Amino acid sequence: MDRYFIINKPFNMVSQFVSSHDVRLLGELDFDFPEGTHAIGRLDNDSEGLLILTTNKKVTRLLFQGTTPHERTYLVKVKGVMSTATLQQLREGVPIPITGALNYVTTPCRIEIVERPAGLFDHPNELPVSAPHTWLLITLTEGKFHQVRKMVGAVKHRCQRLIRVSIEDLLLGDLQPGEVKELPEETFFSLLKIDDYKDSR
Repeated sequence: MDRYFIINKPFNMVSQFVSSHDVRLLGELDFDFPEGTHAIGRLDNDSEGLLILTTNKKVTRLLFQGTTPHERTYLVKVKGVMSTATLQQLREGVPIPITGALNYVTTPCRIEIVERPAGLFDHPNELPVSAPHTWLLITLTEGKFHQVRKMVGAVKHRCQRLIRVSIEDLLLGDLQPGEVKELPEETFFSLLKIDDYKDSR
């Protein structure tokens, strides 16, 4: 029987169990994952937050290759104070470089300026609160390589912290960095708004 997990991927850890590089791996988490567990929709080494792990090899296709795009929401800290005009640029779409093309214009997205959430877990290299910055909540339905970082970079803001907080109704919640939570199959797919998972077996 397949198993389904969510974790809060810590900063400075890759979304893999095996690597040829000297990096921190998912296997270093304090949890005994079953054989065949793999990550769905990676977060890079510097990014944090919600990461799906499962033994079900069909989840990637169901989540990312279906006809209905699934929403992913990120809490993002950028350097400097972002203007409302710049915020609107990001909402409407900005050109970013992607592999094999000079530029790709991002699809319209939901984005708003927010306060730093109370109780947010700390980041080891975070700049002092006194340094000018802006916290954003960004919801996308696409996931180009390093898209969020490239989007804020395109409007002259440097990404200082990136935390995935949800995929559809699957929420990071109060999971602390490195924590693991296992979900029943029906709950897992219901929160991801995938109702045809049984038909794909």
